[in-house]
Amino acid sequence: MSSILIVDDHPLVRAGFAQLIGDAPDLNVCGEAGDMASALQLVDSITPDLAIIDLSLAGGSGLDLIEHIKARNSEILMLVASMHDESLYAERVLAAGARGYINKQEAQEKIIQAIRRVLKGKVYLSEHMTESILNNMVRGSDDKQGINSLSNRELQVFEMIGQGLAPSRMAKQLNLSIKTIETHQAHIKKKLGASSAHQLTHRAIRWVLEQGQ
Repeated sequence: MSSILIVDDHPLVRAGFAQLIGDAPDLNVCGEAGDMASALQLVDSITPDLAIIDLSLAGGSGLDLIEHIKARNSEILMLVASMHDESLYAERVLAAGARGYINKQEAQEKIIQAIRRVLKGKVYLSEHMTESILNNMVRGSDDKQGINSLSNRELQVFEMIGQGLAPSRMAKQLNLSIKTIETHQAHIKKKLGASSAHQLTHRAIRWVLEQGQ
């Protein structure tokens, strides 16, 4: 029986996943966590076979958690379950060390299928995303523009801008200096072609609303 760790900052989501996984005869929920610190403690203490991870967590991002888990124990498999746009995040989570991405809107019907596929050593993505990645490989990656051109850290800062966080709070949450945050903001502004800080903020807010965050 494979052991599954659920990492999500919403208790109802964790409960829903736990019930679905509990009904599967070959799977067992070995722990739940709502933030990065708790997740890392459980990873060290129980060593799950697979961790289901949301991208939005208290105390850090899911991308950061994936990298931390991979560094601590590369044998632990990871599957991201999130409401974020798959076309923007799927390749990022795979590069960070996860083995799959499932949108929460599809999770109720497909989460067990996704878990079993990843446990078999395969990658789980939607058919649309798989086709998109293959097409990008054929065309090359030079056509990536806009938000896709942002680094993982820049994307975190962009999201925080859209959530209305001040640079000082961003710096505290990301454990960075305010100067570093301001540098990231300048790079984001340039990459997105924003003519002013106000325009950048407006675009970030709109993007966060589109993501349903």
